[in-house]
Amino acid sequence: MAQTIFEVLPACSAAPGLWDIYALRYARMPERRIHENFLRRDMHDGPMPLDFFVWIARNRDRTVLIDTGYGHRAGAERGRPVDIEPADALARIGLPPEQIEHVVLTHLHYDHAGSLDRFPNARIHLQDAEIAYATGRSMCHHVARFPYDVEDVVHFVRRVYGEQVEFHDGDSTLFPGLSLHLLPGHAKGLQAVLVETVRGPVLIASDATHTYANLTQNHPFALTIDVEATLNSYRRIIDLAGDMEHVIPGHDALVRTYYPSITVAGIELQVLHVDPKMP
Repeated sequence: MAQTIFEVLPACSAAPGLWDIYALRYARMPERRIHENFLRRDMHDGPMPLDFFVWIARNRDRTVLIDTGYGHRAGAERGRPVDIEPADALARIGLPPEQIEHVVLTHLHYDHAGSLDRFPNARIHLQDAEIAYATGRSMCHHVARFPYDVEDVVHFVRRVYGEQVEFHDGDSTLFPGLSLHLLPGHAKGLQAVLVETVRGPVLIASDATHTYANLTQNHPFALTIDVEATLNSYRRIIDLAGDMEHVIPGHDALVRTYYPSITVAGIELQVLHVDPKMP
């Protein structure tokens, strides 16, 4: 699929109340196998790579960053190197991280809430349930705290004390055409972002469904703290989005196949506010 090349991210051309959305891949796991991506592993195996994204929602008035990814420190500690730190990629495309005013954290796992210090002036949006879980008694168990990074959580708490956090308790409208929706299961307080675009509502589901297949097969990802809640969230995903063409999963490499790309200052972005080419 041919790419369009820009020096900076183009200005939003959508009508008032509508948003442009882009996916920015900053890391990848090309060696990932099918059985690693599902809770039940009695299946034929084969390659099923995962990508790591942050998402950019823009309209004529503002830019909202959805998740902050992770950086070189966390990548080295976990053996998962980044291709580029999200903050550096944003700066290259004309969105300096210190100028980002709003960050929605879908949840506090290390690959979604890292390097918050790179966004010093952002107001951060998170669900009450997520910070309660990430700082509560469940973190006494290694298996529960594994997807969290203590430095990220501590920095988030510092931002709370700095009055830079806005907490949400369930569904809420953040801005016209952009709303938050609690979809627990993979994480206690996971929230998706529903964005109105020229092609209709698009749900940035994040890890409410890691891949298209987790959702279409009704088969949760391997890391799920509440299976029943995950399955109920799958139903809500479709209720919110309408159909699979309006769902953006958190880590599916197929996103880069289904959606066209643009290249901005050497950074490739997937354009999510246009119709995908899905089989």
